[in-house]
Amino acid sequence: MAFFIPPSALNNQATSSLHSPPLKNKITPGDVGILKSTLLPSFGLYSSLSLVTCIAAEATHRVELKDWLWPSAQVLNAWWTAIGQPMCKHDMSFGTACEALPWTERVLLSCVTIWGTRLFARIACRSLSRGTDDARYDAVKKKPGFWRGAFLKVFLPEAIVLSVISLPFTVPFTTDEARLPLGDDAINVVRALGVAIFGAGFAMEAMADTQLGLHRQERTDLCRHGVWGLVRHPNYLGDTLVHFSFALLNLAGPFHPVVILGPVANYLFLRFVGGDKETESSQEERYESQDPHKYEQLRQWQREKNSFWPSLRDLANPWALAVAGCGFIGVVIEEGLRGAYDM
Repeated sequence: MAFFIPPSALNNQATSSLHSPPLKNKITPGDVGILKSTLLPSFGLYSSLSLVTCIAAEATHRVELKDWLWPSAQVLNAWWTAIGQPMCKHDMSFGTACEALPWTERVLLSCVTIWGTRLFARIACRSLSRGTDDARYDAVKKKPGFWRGAFLKVFLPEAIVLSVISLPFTVPFTTDEARLPLGDDAINVVRALGVAIFGAGFAMEAMADTQLGLHRQERTDLCRHGVWGLVRHPNYLGDTLVHFSFALLNLAGPFHPVVILGPVANYLFLRFVGGDKETESSQEERYESQDPHKYEQLRQWQREKNSFWPSLRDLANPWALAVAGCGFIGVVIEEGLRGAYDM
């Protein structure tokens, strides 16, 4: 793991803030809560990108292009909100906008960037190497008139969900919320906990994708080893932990309770809409008709392992300890970088 630090990060942050214009706005009744300052700009960005993606998806007959958009759009939104908007509104340079960010918000922006960049690269490489659309979308494309209503039924709803998911990394960059009454030591502990959860979730997601890719190069049965021996969908569990870490990092900076909606929306989407449920439904349908052996493996796996959250006995699995260890390493790295930044 590494965190984004601009070249002049060692400059005194307090000094730079004295010469910088206020970058955030107080929430007023006219904002209707956070609607005007966060949700509407996010929805405008995501819906525009979704429309372009939908057009490209129809032209290539590949619905999976929306999966490319999922992580890349979130990273783009985070950078636009944290850096792009201050640059445009206050006519400042990129370096000045970066220097104006407090340390916790730099950590948050770095975490979003690291997570989204890796996931985008993973999805894009897998898609390009496969050369065809994701099998999960084969059935839906066969429905009459699918592409005529695809934007309103598939792409736009995801833009709405993304707008809510993004709250933990749009609210702190756009609204001047009060900090919680925590001392410096408590703030450091909260930030370290957020980084630890991010490190563990990021590691689990990366391990799951890597182990699955290596397994498919050697075998055709289900991957049930490594972190896949903890739960049936360790990649989705890792993603969930990452998004909860974004909200937790808000506790160490300007905090608005609405940010909790972000990881909750992401969790519900992964569990009941586009992740866990969609993946296993597609697997069951395909395996039952095309690969009876794999279907039986899936049924046995469903009886033995939880779908999303590991059981208590699985927490003693060496891979669970490895994931936790990655979270600890993340904290050590963040503490080292912060020490260098404060010098």
